[in-house]
Amino acid sequence: MRRAKFSPSFLPVTTSQLCFSFFFAMAFPLSSSITLSFTPSTPKRRLFSTRFGSRFSQARNQDNARPFHLKFQCKASKEDFVKDQSQCRNIAASFNLSTLIDGRMKLEGVIAAIVIVAQVTSPLPLAGWDFWSILPANAVLYSPETKLPRTGELALRRAIPANTNMKAIQASLEELSYLLRIPQRKPYGTMEGNVKKALKIAVDGKDSILASIPADLREKGSALYSSLIDGKGGLEALLKCIKDQDPDRVSVGLASSLDTVAELELLQAPGLSFLLPEQYLKYPRLTGRAVIELTIEKGDGSSFSPEVSGEQRKTATIQVVLDGYSAPLTTGNFAKLVTDGAYDGTKLSCINQAIISENDTGKDGYSAPLEIMPSGQFEPLYKTTLSVQDGELPVLPLSVYGAVAMAHSDVSEEYSSPYQFFFYLYDKRNSGLGGVSFDEGQFSVFGYTTAGREILPQIRTGDVIKSAKLVEGQDRLVLPNES
Repeated sequence: MRRAKFSPSFLPVTTSQLCFSFFFAMAFPLSSSITLSFTPSTPKRRLFSTRFGSRFSQARNQDNARPFHLKFQCKASKEDFVKDQSQCRNIAASFNLSTLIDGRMKLEGVIAAIVIVAQVTSPLPLAGWDFWSILPANAVLYSPETKLPRTGELALRRAIPANTNMKAIQASLEELSYLLRIPQRKPYGTMEGNVKKALKIAVDGKDSILASIPADLREKGSALYSSLIDGKGGLEALLKCIKDQDPDRVSVGLASSLDTVAELELLQAPGLSFLLPEQYLKYPRLTGRAVIELTIEKGDGSSFSPEVSGEQRKTATIQVVLDGYSAPLTTGNFAKLVTDGAYDGTKLSCINQAIISENDTGKDGYSAPLEIMPSGQFEPLYKTTLSVQDGELPVLPLSVYGAVAMAHSDVSEEYSSPYQFFFYLYDKRNSGLGGVSFDEGQFSVFGYTTAGREILPQIRTGDVIKSAKLVEGQDRLVLPNES
């Protein structure tokens, strides 16, 4: 009787190794006792949630690897063992075999191998087999089922607290944006159904849509409604483009219809749809939308890339839309600082996918609480971050190129900085599951760059905000002494 040990160092156990166990039994139909020893490597990974300016970090720990043993018996004749010795020499491992010649059938070896494969793929609670208790890797980020807005315009449109009929029309039309991305044969039949559905909602809900508009704006609302139904860029025209199966015209018509929808929704939302907590009434607040224009100047005297006209530009203009519907305190503080001239002459720095302003402007600002409105809610959360891992997503996501947010306060991450803001340069390659930023739900996002996005990658450390102006929405800015 000869004994031996078979100890391959395969790390970790993979499907190919399991198959090897099965074919090993087939290749060596021996009257033998074979022990396979594996030591799987199960490193633990930890992903630390990042903050602005911090680096992604991982930690690995392989100390908790534990060995386990698979044992099966393959039995046959001595003659078979002698005949198959040449095959054994080709295996990169050393082993001794305990040969028991008892004339049992080869079928026992095959059955033993099948039991092992079945146990590994669908483990049964066998005594002594404790390696199944190895902890699985923790998911880093929740992969959202919802379609997260990928442009500032889309995020801003979804953030408007408008009539339910208008929101249904908007959702039906926005679905076309995803259908248009399908290559080759586009589902024009589905597109046509979506537009007909939106058209029916608009026609049947006309009274409700117009009744949601304040009386002094209803005339303008009626004109926009007519334009949405049968105007040049309305739903009827969009339906015709779909029937002609012209994707370029469909794309242009869809953008026009969605712009009209957004204008109607803004008329339906003249102010905040919720009451602010009493302790925050002392802060400046923005009760709707506002537009900021930032003029950027190169710090080293160079020029920005030429426009279509080919003329060199010493300065460039960036337009930012502030959303007071979702972040009234944050936008109110920012708009007040702009009107006070706090950002004129402020230097910019480029770090970690962002362009950040100086921390101190020399002007009085309010350290507003962290302010984030979760998707599906009707009022913001204060001093609370969102758990993206649990499926919580904000109405104004950070995962959009050109998103504008306040940095954290130096004192506490429950508050935003009184002055310091940043442009987020979203990059899907540096994001988590579902394309969601690792810092999603951690900062007070309050607006998006809607014009001049091509300027952002040209900004370098040392460039200066020459001027910042509030060009629209002054009437919606409520200051503390006016509240």
